[in-house]
Amino acid sequence: MTTRFLAATFTAAATAALLATSHAAFAQASGKIKVGLMLPATGTFAALGTAIENGFRLHVAERGGKLGGREIEFVRVDDESDPAKATDNVNKLVKRDNVDVLVGTVHSGVAMAMARVAKETGTLLIVPNAGADAVTGPMCAANIFRSSFSNWQPGYAMGDVVAKKGHKKVVTITWKYAAGDESVKGFKEAFEKAGGTVVKELSLPFPNVEFQALLTEIAATKPDAVYTFFAGGGAVKFVKDYAAAGLKKNILLYGAGFLTDGTLEAQGADAEGLLTTLHYADSLGTPRDSAFRLAYAKSYKLQPDVYAVQGYDAAQMLAVGLEAVKGDISKKAEFAAALQKAKIDSPRGAFSLSKSNNPVQDIYLRQVSGKENKVVGIAAKALTDPGRGCRL
Repeated sequence: MTTRFLAATFTAAATAALLATSHAAFAQASGKIKVGLMLPATGTFAALGTAIENGFRLHVAERGGKLGGREIEFVRVDDESDPAKATDNVNKLVKRDNVDVLVGTVHSGVAMAMARVAKETGTLLIVPNAGADAVTGPMCAANIFRSSFSNWQPGYAMGDVVAKKGHKKVVTITWKYAAGDESVKGFKEAFEKAGGTVVKELSLPFPNVEFQALLTEIAATKPDAVYTFFAGGGAVKFVKDYAAAGLKKNILLYGAGFLTDGTLEAQGADAEGLLTTLHYADSLGTPRDSAFRLAYAKSYKLQPDVYAVQGYDAAQMLAVGLEAVKGDISKKAEFAAALQKAKIDSPRGAFSLSKSNNPVQDIYLRQVSGKENKVVGIAAKALTDPGRGCRL
């Protein structure tokens, strides 16, 4: 075999390899981006899942159906807010449907399963609600981001508020699961640091809504106030049962904002005057928020809530990352670096990401007035989750 023949053969092979690599890179950066939406479509949190999806789709629509120059294709799975089914559900999206990005979910226990699979497979994950502290704590990873909050954030902010109002003895009540436990823990950290005492921590299994026995216990304990974490249908029933038990008049009720977000229509007058802490409110009145609210109402004939904002911002975050890598989602390090530098122009107000990829954001103090959660102050300015246990 001649040297000339060998050289020609090598050149041809190298050219073919280069063309194949270029073609693969082109395909990677030019085809559709498959977004796996793993959200609740049934059960207690169904309305929350709908709002998140609506918000996400709204931003994609505003970009002409493309992010980073690539068309977005959606694959949906109802996670049923069931941690027992979570690993199978997320694996369907990653291994069967070959999604490029995971977006989900509401239930913290389900989100933990999503985070584990994302960490193991390197799949990009954006969490548009579930506040499980571990997602941006011990489970943190460069490919896992959150567009919402950590459970610690609203709880910690409210602990400070309740202490400043002069309350000394508080009872907490929540579902016995990650979101509730961590919200109460955040509240307790701030409240006790300021000299208050949590005299009793009450809980019941998720999604149980038989509150009567626990409300009787609260009445017997006679605390200065009650702090609670409930959401969705459970929040509606708790607020109504609390008022029906005659407690609202004598023992002030405070909560993480999910207590009254997306639930006021059903809660009616029983929610009037309640104070909650959250990273969004109905009366911000900024040009950015007003434009978002108008666009959402036009698209869905509904008023947006915090869940819609979190879905919208999840899409904004995906857009920032994809634009930075010119649509080549395989460039995960560059994608992550872009988000670390970014200011997300959110309807809630601009936010950045902490080192563990959790929003650094203002937490508002809101009060229910009619069918709105109106801002009455800022409970915590640019609050950063401590990201305990994160090793990024």
